[in-house]
Amino acid sequence: MAGKHANRRQARGIRVALVTVVVVAAVAAVSLALGSGGPGSAHGPHPSQGAITTTTLQKSTATTTTATTTTTTTLPPAAAGPHTSEHYAANGNFSGSTYLPGAVGFNLADVSSNVVAAALPAGVKALVWIGTCNGATASFQSSIASFVGDANVFGFYLMDDPDPSSCSAANLKAESDWIHAHDPGTYTFMIEQDLSGSDHPSYKGGYNPANSDIDLYGLDLYPCRTDNPSTAPCTYSWIRLAVTAAENEGIPLADIVPIYQTFGGGSWADDSGGAYQLPTAEQESKILSTWGSLVPTPVFDYAYSWGSQRGDVALGTTPSLQSVFQVHNG
Repeated sequence: MAGKHANRRQARGIRVALVTVVVVAAVAAVSLALGSGGPGSAHGPHPSQGAITTTTLQKSTATTTTATTTTTTTLPPAAAGPHTSEHYAANGNFSGSTYLPGAVGFNLADVSSNVVAAALPAGVKALVWIGTCNGATASFQSSIASFVGDANVFGFYLMDDPDPSSCSAANLKAESDWIHAHDPGTYTFMIEQDLSGSDHPSYKGGYNPANSDIDLYGLDLYPCRTDNPSTAPCTYSWIRLAVTAAENEGIPLADIVPIYQTFGGGSWADDSGGAYQLPTAEQESKILSTWGSLVPTPVFDYAYSWGSQRGDVALGTTPSLQSVFQVHNG
């Protein structure tokens, strides 16, 4: 920042000279304190700080006054989350014909009807909920057939947390294989059930590409809970444990879909007998960055949930979390 040049006219008496010296010294001190202030300056405001400081100098012939005005812009917390172009938020996606999550950058819609899939806005595709584990029955084939060849369909959501004791891998394989044969441009997806506990997850005896032929596997570790210590309400380390456990059971890293906790409260109970706690914006950013360090480039990512299911507070009614995802979904 350049200071104004001192008056170069000859001093007229000791009093004028002294005033000039004071003015020059004061302006030089302000310039030195502010530094260059340019975009590349290490001392300038950083985007993550969310504050911009502007300094204005006002100068009279007798005194020098420095006035500092600070303008603060609030930005959502930055998060180095997974990098993908496809983003999904489950439940309550529509108000009439309006796709609500699209306002914050989600572009995979929770759909169960081909009429809805066909009417999706430009740039949005359908992840079609199926929810059956009976194999490629005539009923299954009929439900899929209406979507086959629809360019708006991204993939098929076959099951959510199935229990291997009642949903066989062979049945899911038959369903996935039928979709691959008849609609090869789409993905098959399921959420893998943790068969142990959040602090020691295990998917042993569950599903993987070798026994189910399913393409993508969601891991739904929700780390923010009321039964965690109040000083550390979110146990982010569980996410790493889940990813490691999934890889140990034959699920490749490239096939893992991160699922982010965006709900809390209601009648949901966690596996320790407590309740889930809605993450703050800062905690959500930490969830994203933890996943980003483990699964950096998934095929898509998943926020659970946009809509409320059991009286809980969810993403669709939480502007602070929507701001985080607007930045992440970008």
